[in-house]
Amino acid sequence: MNYVQNSNQGGFELPSKRLRIAIFVDLFLPVVDGVAIVVHNLATRLSETSDVTVFAPAIPDGKSMPQTAYKIVRCKKVKIPLIGYDMAIPYSDSEFCKTLRNSKFDIVHIHSPFSLGSIGVRLARKQHIPVVATMHSQFEMDFQNQSKSKFLTRIMLNKIMKVFNKCDECWAVNDKMVEVFYGYGAKKAISVHLNGTDLLPLEPIVGTSPLIKRHHIDQEDKIFLFVGRISRLKNVFFLLESLQILSSRNFPFKMLFVGTGPDEELLKSSIQNFHLEHHCEMVGRIDDRQQLAEYFQLADLFLFPSLYDASSLVQIEAASQRTPSLFLRGAVTAQTVHDGIDGFLSDNSQVAYANKIISIFSDETSYQNVCEGAYQNLYRTWDDEILDSSFDYRRLIVIHSARSPYRSVSSF
Repeated sequence: MNYVQNSNQGGFELPSKRLRIAIFVDLFLPVVDGVAIVVHNLATRLSETSDVTVFAPAIPDGKSMPQTAYKIVRCKKVKIPLIGYDMAIPYSDSEFCKTLRNSKFDIVHIHSPFSLGSIGVRLARKQHIPVVATMHSQFEMDFQNQSKSKFLTRIMLNKIMKVFNKCDECWAVNDKMVEVFYGYGAKKAISVHLNGTDLLPLEPIVGTSPLIKRHHIDQEDKIFLFVGRISRLKNVFFLLESLQILSSRNFPFKMLFVGTGPDEELLKSSIQNFHLEHHCEMVGRIDDRQQLAEYFQLADLFLFPSLYDASSLVQIEAASQRTPSLFLRGAVTAQTVHDGIDGFLSDNSQVAYANKIISIFSDETSYQNVCEGAYQNLYRTWDDEILDSSFDYRRLIVIHSARSPYRSVSSF
């Protein structure tokens, strides 16, 4: 193996060769969620200097996947009744296991602790290579929401932590998620790797945005935006109740909900029940990244009262267009935000949230400073994260090689 001296990182001699990286994820494109987008962006950029293979579940019926810069290996899956999720079953897929047997990698990175994440750890152990894990989600909320049982939730947390604790190193998406990780039972040191975005800042709009006419936005309206899964977990009904308070106070605004989800129809009917049809519009899902950037640029304020998200990509996307976000105080996804500097925080009540919105626009100079602060402090590209990840991959390879210099590939 070739090595190169890196004088900026404590003198580590890191391998300079093109790495072979295996990434394991239990939900992936063309199914869209935050983790899938993260993995796609990381794999795409890592492929510029490394050979990357993503191991993922089979493509759902009726969907297709465009060509990627990295290799994708799919395994069989089954649908889990009642909860509507698919589960990868790699050990029941002989061709998938054959591919694993015939593959050699330098490092494994798992992005979920379930069946594919577990087989990723097993592959690393059999090939005597390091394995790193990123925890993207607050699993306790997921398990409790699905099982309605604290007992079953604890069993599931113990199960996934056995996978995480077998890894050489664990990464969290912000400092607050480090605390969550330890609360679940993590036994390894945890480092922070922040998320990024592929959105680039748009040029300032000359004249009026076409979106103003499309959505019938009045000149005096403040434009609010939500982008994400339309689900109770995202606190969208809390948001709607806060907007009702704004409406009762005759605050002029237009609220655009971008996305789809299980509670989409319920949100539509709630908008009607609250008599907010003039103020609120359901835009639907937007796949075109340029168009999505235009919506972020259009908005005066990104409203994201979620207590579920760990580090949502949409707040970074908003910051890319100098659009600040309003979070609930104490939310994990708000951990990187400083109230009145690069974003805004509200106490956890609908009245407080509405009051905060009104106060934000009471001082134009302060508001504009926060807009710039969001861009300067929170906007981060995937290229920034790739530099950090690539160094840590190579660091872990050196450390692991010193501990376990012999490699072997066993059967699955």
